[in-house]
Amino acid sequence: MIRAINRKLLRDFWSLRGQALAIAMVIAGGVATWIISYSTIDSLEQTQSAFYQEYRFAEVFAQIKRAPTTLASRIEEIPGVAEVQTRTIGGATLQVPGFGDPVTAQTVSIPDTGQPALNRLYMREGRLPEPYSPNEAAISEPFAEAHGLQPGDALQAIINGKRRELRISGIALSPEFVYQIRPGDLFPDFERYAILWMRNEPLAAAWDMEQAFNSVSLSLEGGTDENRVIDRLDRLLERYGGTGAFGRDDQLSHEYLSQELAGLKAMARIVPIIFLGVAAFLLSVVIGRIVDQQRDQIAVLKAFGYSNLQVGIHYVGLVMLFVTLGSLLGLGLGAWLGRGMSGIYSDFFRFPFLQYVLTPQVALSGVGVAAAAALIGTLRSVNRAVRLPPAEAMRPEQPGDYRPTIIERIGAQRFFDQPSRMIIRHLERRPLKSLLSVLGIAMAGAILMVGLFQEDAIDYMIDLQFGLSQRQDLMVTFTDPTARQSLFELATLPGVLRAEPFRAVGVRLRAGHRTWRTAIQGFENGGDLYRALGADLQPIELPPEGLLLTDYLAEQLGVKAGDSISVEVLEGARPVRSVPVVGLVNELIGLSGYMEINALNRLMKEGHVISGAFLAVDSARLQGVFDDLQQRPRILGIAQRDASIDAFEETMGETILVFAFVNVLLAGSIAFGVVYNSARITLSEHARELASLRVLGFTRGEISYILLGELAMLTLAAIPLGFAIGYGFAWLIAENLTSELYRIPLVLEASTYGFSAMVVLIAALLSGEIMRRRLYRLDLVAVLKTRE
Repeated sequence: MIRAINRKLLRDFWSLRGQALAIAMVIAGGVATWIISYSTIDSLEQTQSAFYQEYRFAEVFAQIKRAPTTLASRIEEIPGVAEVQTRTIGGATLQVPGFGDPVTAQTVSIPDTGQPALNRLYMREGRLPEPYSPNEAAISEPFAEAHGLQPGDALQAIINGKRRELRISGIALSPEFVYQIRPGDLFPDFERYAILWMRNEPLAAAWDMEQAFNSVSLSLEGGTDENRVIDRLDRLLERYGGTGAFGRDDQLSHEYLSQELAGLKAMARIVPIIFLGVAAFLLSVVIGRIVDQQRDQIAVLKAFGYSNLQVGIHYVGLVMLFVTLGSLLGLGLGAWLGRGMSGIYSDFFRFPFLQYVLTPQVALSGVGVAAAAALIGTLRSVNRAVRLPPAEAMRPEQPGDYRPTIIERIGAQRFFDQPSRMIIRHLERRPLKSLLSVLGIAMAGAILMVGLFQEDAIDYMIDLQFGLSQRQDLMVTFTDPTARQSLFELATLPGVLRAEPFRAVGVRLRAGHRTWRTAIQGFENGGDLYRALGADLQPIELPPEGLLLTDYLAEQLGVKAGDSISVEVLEGARPVRSVPVVGLVNELIGLSGYMEINALNRLMKEGHVISGAFLAVDSARLQGVFDDLQQRPRILGIAQRDASIDAFEETMGETILVFAFVNVLLAGSIAFGVVYNSARITLSEHARELASLRVLGFTRGEISYILLGELAMLTLAAIPLGFAIGYGFAWLIAENLTSELYRIPLVLEASTYGFSAMVVLIAALLSGEIMRRRLYRLDLVAVLKTRE
């Protein structure tokens, strides 16, 4: 008997092969996104850990103005410190043959012989600079790739105001610069920012650091309290101009990588569950309809002695066949796309190698979640099949109530022909089933909106950040805070139309037990090139005293307007002040505080000094301005607004948007699967009625109109509901993708709604055409057989 019921299971599955494939596509989408997300996360974390460990990434970092090399021995005596690496770092400008834009570099010293003890270099090509060589440097791989540079090529560099020619000895990667970004920038710009590693003696001489250092890195012994080490290190370095030690979590490259992984984890928690939720809903509808259609078969099975458990296992087995097919497709697709996504992230974050892993735990959890979702979705239908008494099951299902519809009761039926009235009666006769069909199609449209929403949000972020807030053409940063007169020098350069000053101060903000390391930006009121925006996106006046905080930073610190916070300055005399928070700034990228520039200078007790300037430049004379600025030794960096926009789009395009694109492709297949299933179920429910109409003289076109008209009404009703559900999904993603790097705004463009509706309509048209062909091949005799 078991073999007989198993044969029935296989026959049922084969008879539903079209629907099975469509449902499997939905399940495959959920499993694939699960595999993509978690295998990418596992691979990046394993690669990160291996790279950090093998190349000895430091755990504590600090920068100072200047400290004697003899201080290193005292640092080594701090309890818990395992190893100390002192070095010289500093900014430089480069001139690359054939590239006219200014290039900023970070010069980093390595020991005069061999590799550094910490933050070792992985040599992709070439070699380390020769021992004590003053004119050789290894360069970072992203910069080399951006300009097609090779070992042996020459670069012109201005280091500490002195020009020198450097020969590229090799192309390198370091765990310290996995995310290679210029300090102060929002996103990487590989063309305009480089890392140069040079031997210590010549670089120290260039920066007047003989027998001294201005940067130190530490590794710690296992179980050491990092905060205690940082406190001891700060006390040692304070007299030498220390700017505050910090741990690996606050190191720029590692922090960005951690935030990106956190965003991936947030997507992994949401998107696969949405996909699998739709699959569970769809299976619930399909199994429910199968149970309704197989009432007599259930009765016969029970009459022949099959127990409730065996009948239940039969329908659970049918569900598991759907899940198995979908899971196999999802595992294969997910592994393939997961390897590709991991490769994209590995290239973007500049790991020297990729250890892609798809662990059994990830594969099994993906399949397990899919199976659980399917079983939960179909539990009610399976339970109904199990509890159905044989005598009741032998009777045909009670006919529907064909009383006059609402349209007929209000006398509007004269506006509709007979087939149209039949469509309306079908929908009103089974309102719950109609609603479920509408909801299934709506969920398909909503999933399509999930991927496109992220592109809409990024476009909005660009418009807000670089259209309303940062409107300058260039941002010029000085090597050190300098007198305000420098602003007037910049303003008089040929081609400069407007110049506005800014002051940037590194601080640690403290509110109760919460702290945050960031910077306070000081600007002039009335400026046009860089503006702080309020919640209404209008420029706000900087107060004469007090501090403005970005809204997300205020939330993290647990403060609001009117509260006071402690500001611990991390440079200069390192004053500690209690400053009132007088307002909040709406900013989607980064976390900062804002003050009026004179108020910030009073806080620092420095007089009228600036850190740099925002410039508006005549585009026709931009190259001349570049050339002039690059000759000035006190200029540390030059950032272009257009280059920042390009970097922003490239960064998002290689991370979030790639993942979103994959989701859109999977969602498109799901949309077709859902709509096709709805059409297929509608045909199976009305096959006998439509065959009866054919016998009564209705044409194929007329019965096609009845079936497809019902599908059209369900689809049109589903589209606006899908918009509402998609908006809810977008809100859920925006809330979970909030991070220190960026906050995703809840923005959905009209094109996103239009694309979702278009795909659903195309899926409906394709499904309708398939159903029309099936109607034309309808076997009237077989369909009209009546159960006694």
